[in-house]
Amino acid sequence: MGDAGTERRSRLRQYQVQLMERMQAAQGAESPAARELGVLVGARHCLLDLTQLGEIVPYQSVTAVPLTQPWYLGLANVRGNLLGVVDLAAYLGDGAGQAAAAPADHALPPAGAETRLLTFAAGIGMPCALLANRVLGLRRLADMRPDGSVTAAPAWCAGRHVDRDGQPWTRLDLAALAREPRFLHASLHASLHASPEAGLAEAR
Repeated sequence: MGDAGTERRSRLRQYQVQLMERMQAAQGAESPAARELGVLVGARHCLLDLTQLGEIVPYQSVTAVPLTQPWYLGLANVRGNLLGVVDLAAYLGDGAGQAAAAPADHALPPAGAETRLLTFAAGIGMPCALLANRVLGLRRLADMRPDGSVTAAPAWCAGRHVDRDGQPWTRLDLAALAREPRFLHASLHASLHASPEAGLAEAR
């Protein structure tokens, strides 16, 4: 069992190193077409601008915070930094995230082996991590076509594209998400008229 555990940890470290190298290469590319990371959020395929991402880390223990929204899973210590963890699928109302399967006390069921936490880039100034069911690798917008369907989604997730296989993708703008009033107020009793500083920090 010990050898198997060591081998799994070694494969995970190798995967993380390879992924970070690919992300750094994409961030250094001149064309923005190579800067999208595909992730699975609940059942939704999403695209994230790599310049808006900080780190991608395996799912880890999250400490629940009382009196917070169901989509706010709690706090996680990521490399010594205390971050609020948001179940983005639940926030989007998809009903396919971790929070949907959790009881009222936020006690979470075990996460899948491929579940990851995605942190915001430092420049966004949001001490937060988003829950992703799986990282799908780099994608190119140049290989997709815009989806012309009308959507009532907020601006930060209104960009929709379709790949060559007919798979729809939702492009997320994390900088815009970090400014959305609802996202900034994770407390069940937070007023939408409170200052932005009250946001996720208030829930912590």
